[in-house]
Amino acid sequence: MAHYNTIFHSMLKFIPRHQFEALESRHSTGRKPRKFSRWNQFVHLMFMQLTGRASLRDGIQSINSRIRNLYHMGAKPVSRSTFADANNKRPASLYEALFEKVYQHCRMISPKHKFKFKNKLYSLDASVIDLSLGAFPWASFRRTKSAVKIHTLLDHSGYLPAFVSITDGKTHETKVANSINLAKGSIVAEDRAYTDYKWFAKLQENGIFFVTRQKTNAVYRVIERRAVNKKQGLSSDQTIVLTGTKGHQCPYPIRRIGYRDPATKKHYVFITNNFKLSAKTIADIYKERWQIEIFFRWIKQNLKIKSFIGNSRNAVMTQIYVALIAYLLLCMFKFLSKVPASLQNIIRVIQLNLFRRCTLEELFEPPPLDSNKNYINKQLMLNFV
Repeated sequence: MAHYNTIFHSMLKFIPRHQFEALESRHSTGRKPRKFSRWNQFVHLMFMQLTGRASLRDGIQSINSRIRNLYHMGAKPVSRSTFADANNKRPASLYEALFEKVYQHCRMISPKHKFKFKNKLYSLDASVIDLSLGAFPWASFRRTKSAVKIHTLLDHSGYLPAFVSITDGKTHETKVANSINLAKGSIVAEDRAYTDYKWFAKLQENGIFFVTRQKTNAVYRVIERRAVNKKQGLSSDQTIVLTGTKGHQCPYPIRRIGYRDPATKKHYVFITNNFKLSAKTIADIYKERWQIEIFFRWIKQNLKIKSFIGNSRNAVMTQIYVALIAYLLLCMFKFLSKVPASLQNIIRVIQLNLFRRCTLEELFEPPPLDSNKNYINKQLMLNFV
């Protein structure tokens, strides 16, 4: 029977093998595996994500039944014990680096955010995944349970996870926030859990804007008031300075905006260091932060990140990063389905050039989505959800 490409095979084409091997060499632990390669491991993990296998045994049996398809994807069947051992011992840093590379790949074809300003817009938040204390003792969270926390920076241009850090459940959000590097002029929206005056001062000094809600116990002094359009739901627009016991940690003027949501009638108070955008735009930016909550809900419902095929820290991190890579690959299919056919070859060349070198065969290869691109994309999403 003649070989034919599958949707799974088409998705893997977005990741050039030479780039994967370059990352593998940087995150190796010594001798290169002789039989079960890192690419083979990645193919198996990705298959389990996209098909929603219930367990390690179920996943291995299912993929081994498609030996002919495995061959054309550069993979081979593997025993359950070998696969489990690889997930526990091979560094998850490879898949973390691959996730970052695929994000850079995907953002080139992603649509812009919905606002008129040109600044990059991000949302920052964290979500907890509960675990069994007996099976995952390294992730102790509370007295009776374990948990891991996924800290995520969501890029609103395409709603892509731009940065992900996986920690145990006890790690506070502000500790991870201080390790994130943002470009000058970026705007980051976060909830009150990220209130840290030292971090606010650091963002101000680096030319980065923040938008968050003010804590109810904040102590401040108003130094300027501006007129607002109450028909837009605005109640105040002020310039304040922080005067509490920790106020000296952020000595810069802060903008304080009051807003009442016309739908829920709930009153919100936002603080920001952006004095150029309108008060209504600041309120809309914080409202747009809800997209990161939708992102967390989607990946928990559709990706395999709530039940794990390994109990070690390395196995859990490997599975989560591969799940997020699967999310980015699905986004590529979605974005490309909206691009005119005449531009798809050009986009393919740009994507390959992002990974620096490619063969002539890759350069002139037809794009992964042909004239039936909309049908393929629709079927992929239906099967995945």
